[in-house]
Amino acid sequence: MASGGNPQFRYTQPPSKVIHVRNLPWECTDEELTELGSLFGKVVNTKCNVGANRNQAFIEFADQNQAIAMISYYASSAEPAQVRGKNVYLQYSNRQEIVNSKNTGDAAGNVLLVTMEGVLPDAVSIDVLHLVFSAFGYVHKIATFEKASGYQALIQFSDAETASSAKAALDGRCIPSYLLPELDGSCTLRINYSAHSVLNVKFQSHRSRDYTNPYLPLAPSAIDGSGAQDGKKEEPESNVLLASVENMQYIVTIDALHEVFSAFGFVQKIAIFEKNSGFHALIQYPDIQTAVKAREALEGHSIYEGGYCKLHLAFSRHTDLNVRINNERGRDYTGGNSAPANHEPSILGPQPIGSTAPPYSSAPSAAADVV
Repeated sequence: MASGGNPQFRYTQPPSKVIHVRNLPWECTDEELTELGSLFGKVVNTKCNVGANRNQAFIEFADQNQAIAMISYYASSAEPAQVRGKNVYLQYSNRQEIVNSKNTGDAAGNVLLVTMEGVLPDAVSIDVLHLVFSAFGYVHKIATFEKASGYQALIQFSDAETASSAKAALDGRCIPSYLLPELDGSCTLRINYSAHSVLNVKFQSHRSRDYTNPYLPLAPSAIDGSGAQDGKKEEPESNVLLASVENMQYIVTIDALHEVFSAFGFVQKIAIFEKNSGFHALIQYPDIQTAVKAREALEGHSIYEGGYCKLHLAFSRHTDLNVRINNERGRDYTGGNSAPANHEPSILGPQPIGSTAPPYSSAPSAAADVV
């Protein structure tokens, strides 16, 4: 397209992985710039409030081709680039990287900047973050994004006191492994105060959420042909459930699991194992419908009254468990496994908990604690 075809663009500069943005609204934020550029690639750095009127900024991509894609898209699109409904103007910068980026404020505020160490982008969902941080108070909004320092999130609370309480409790701590059953390793939270006080969330998506406005629309890219929401993989249903056990004050045996899960249908196989210092089990049903019913009924319920041995359930990738021998680590109830029980100690070692469990109920009841 000719340079005069679209007044939003200037083509006097050669391509660069840094884009110069002009005509921005007052006090534009790093997160708004990241949101603007993230559709075209990984934004590794931003710099806001540049120029005499503080209405210019820079966006740096990981690769120059991503910057070219952004310029090319808006140059040929009928929809102009906008921030907060205001048209902004784009051009290549004469620099190849951004320096002297703004540092996060040290003053206590109601918005926390959370860096998640040890995980890839999107490995920790907004739902998990909401569950962790809402334990300290009402969470208004969450926005996640990628920067050079890693995968980060902004968490907005009602007030600075609530945010300070969450920061004091969670800074340097790991997200519980049962909330991230597919993660190999741990996710450590590094928390600072953000300079922002109000997050600008335009859409509900897998990257941003406004809990104060249930009528906020889904992002335009929220639903693809497979039904997955905004790039987030839809968890496929399966006939095998992956169970993680929290607050394990008593030993959870295969017999206990069998009694609990059999309340919803015939249990074909069970296998238990430890991962990331947590206790997990795989429970196989004959069909998906039975597994769905069990998951809906048991998710968040405790095997024992008092909130002990709380269940968190997800669908497994497996469809048929390979239980070669019946012992304390695996059981095949279909009769297809003719191997005798093996009473030798497991190579994984004995259960670390020696308490004697009280009687358990086979299904959730009003007496069961749901924390």
